Amino acid sequence: MASLHIFTSAAMNYLPKVRALCRSIRKFHPEAVVHLALADVKPEGFPGPDEPFDSVLPIDALDIPDWRGWSFMHDVVELSTAIKPFALAKLLDEPGCEKVLYFDPDMVLFSRVDDLVEGLSTSNVAITPHQNKPETTLDAVMDNEVTSLRMGVFNLGFIGVANTDEGRRFAGWWADRVYYFCRGDVRLGIFTDQKWINLAPVFFDGVWIVKSSRHNVATWNLTTRRFTGSRAEGYRVDGEPLGFYHFTGFDSGAHRVMAMKNATGNRAVQELIEWYEHETHAGGKGPKWAFSTFDDGTPIRTQHRLLYRHRKDLQAAFPDPYLTNTGTLTFLEWCDGEGMIRYPEFFASDASATPLSVPGGMTVPPGAAWRMFLLLFAPRAGRLLRARLFALVRREGLGGVARRLRAPAQAGLR
Repeated sequence: MASLHIFTSAAMNYLPKVRALCRSIRKFHPEAVVHLALADVKPEGFPGPDEPFDSVLPIDALDIPDWRGWSFMHDVVELSTAIKPFALAKLLDEPGCEKVLYFDPDMVLFSRVDDLVEGLSTSNVAITPHQNKPETTLDAVMDNEVTSLRMGVFNLGFIGVANTDEGRRFAGWWADRVYYFCRGDVRLGIFTDQKWINLAPVFFDGVWIVKSSRHNVATWNLTTRRFTGSRAEGYRVDGEPLGFYHFTGFDSGAHRVMAMKNATGNRAVQELIEWYEHETHAGGKGPKWAFSTFDDGTPIRTQHRLLYRHRKDLQAAFPDPYLTNTGTLTFLEWCDGEGMIRYPEFFASDASATPLSVPGGMTVPPGAAWRMFLLLFAPRAGRLLRARLFALVRREGLGGVARRLRAPAQAGLR
């Protein structure tokens, strides 16, 4: 029974990167059991005997309540991060498991990480900050420190958890939070699973902030870390062997752009990027994400996901929103029919719609409606409410006002 388990989390379209990571884990930590938490449908015959991981943990085996409807509420990035704490809890239940490490699929190990493994002998949770030294230029402060304030102080591309009472309590808390709030919505102060970990050192004991420069090296900290060496000789960071590097934003080209900006003229960094591009592109592209369409192949739009996430009545009426041929009204039919009539502007907007733009998601209780009515006649306090009401009447008529005030669940689903 292995004491060290290491896992990553991704959909099938990220398989070339998953393989690059897992091959590096195999190379430097052959004693570990390596897992892929799969935010996707597991294909027939997968994994084959040549895959560099020991097991696949598909989403339907992670004990996530109502996982079909829950998965529909997330895009591929949100879902791949949302399943992480559930996979962590599964691995902590493995016989003989003492420690679990998680690495994002766009990471690669370049040496053993025994310091992390040993550190979890005296700590319950290990996390890495985006920066471990202050920036020295205003431009870098804006690019890196301000971004960390928005996206989270700690980078959740890595996390380590010991199989202790406190470690398991942390895993449960993390799962509870991302079940409801794994969203990429920085305006609401949420960035998938990551910003929650700002609270971990406050809520839990034994949280180890790993400040070593050799771990979680990425474009956002190259300005303050001395990166040297080569593939042949090995890479070093501030004089230490490189532990693992984070190739975040690689497919979009953002990684290369920020590396050129933050590590100008650094041949070691440029060689590393060229190597990773060859390493991951040689395997081609992974299969299309299974949860990107309804079961008839119709693409799922951002608007579909947001509306389903914010309407509890729709979740209750359509527990499996992917289905399109049930013999009764389906979620897609509701969206193409009554949904289009109720929310034409919402469904006509582009895929950048945010949760703040979801219309009609809340019923106004009778008591609150009466207080709002009385407030209309208040000389000062009702001024803004009167202005909004008149604007709504001009845009949607009295029928639109009535639809927004009455309970949407029954009227919308009959």
